[in-house]
Amino acid sequence: MSIDFDLWIDPDDHERHRAIEQVLEHYFLERLADYPHLRLPGPDPYDYDAPFNRLHTVLVERARHYLLGEYLYSPTPMQLSQAFYRAVARSNKVILDSSHGDSHRSDTD
Repeated sequence: MSIDFDLWIDPDDHERHRAIEQVLEHYFLERLADYPHLRLPGPDPYDYDAPFNRLHTVLVERARHYLLGEYLYSPTPMQLSQAFYRAVARSNKVILDSSHGDSHRSDTD
């Protein structure tokens, strides 16, 4: 298996990698804005058929092709995933349900 990720080929080019990660995050923010409000997966975040999870898969693949075509840059899966979730955190299009595991309340409240 050959190494084709730019981050692995030239790990010391920090400036380029940071710039690409910013491009990626902006790319995801723009794509998320194209959709109506999105709800994060409910009780089963690993349900691959949940709309949000299908969207993640599609957008990550499109972003990889975008960077390869426009920047001649091959991002790592981790770069893609981190940029996607940073964009999700910043987007006003993503709704976090109160029943979601990340927003818990203690019984003493």
